[in-house]
Amino acid sequence: MSVEQKAAESGLTFEPIEPGYLKLCIKTGNLLMTSGHVSDQKGRLGENVSLEEGVAAARDCAIKILQSVRHEHGTLNGLKVIKLLGCVNSTPDFTDQHLVINGASDLFHELFGKTGDGYHARSALGFAALPTGVAVEIEAIFEIIDE
Repeated sequence: MSVEQKAAESGLTFEPIEPGYLKLCIKTGNLLMTSGHVSDQKGRLGENVSLEEGVAAARDCAIKILQSVRHEHGTLNGLKVIKLLGCVNSTPDFTDQHLVINGASDLFHELFGKTGDGYHARSALGFAALPTGVAVEIEAIFEIIDE
């Protein structure tokens, strides 16, 4: 089953994107690089956002990333997930940033395969603040492996 078919079966829909101040995804060579995509969830992990809410926020970021990648490339098929950078708005004593970003990694594993094209490198970092007070921001790099 293709990635597009898996996304549709998962109930994911992708709306058209209006151009903004910056490009949300840019193609260079055979790479697609995204800007940071932020969650709708606001707040700080370890303060007023639970781990479960953080995981959901990371998944929200991943869905937005997929929308931007699809808008730029025209399809989710023929892509390999290379790298994620996950930023978590968290208190100094919160140390489960990696579990939060699993919300994004799990979606990419579900769609692209955990041992195949969805098996990616990743960083999960804690930040004292993120733009507009969001809980999570994630950026990604994809390789175009089949055009």
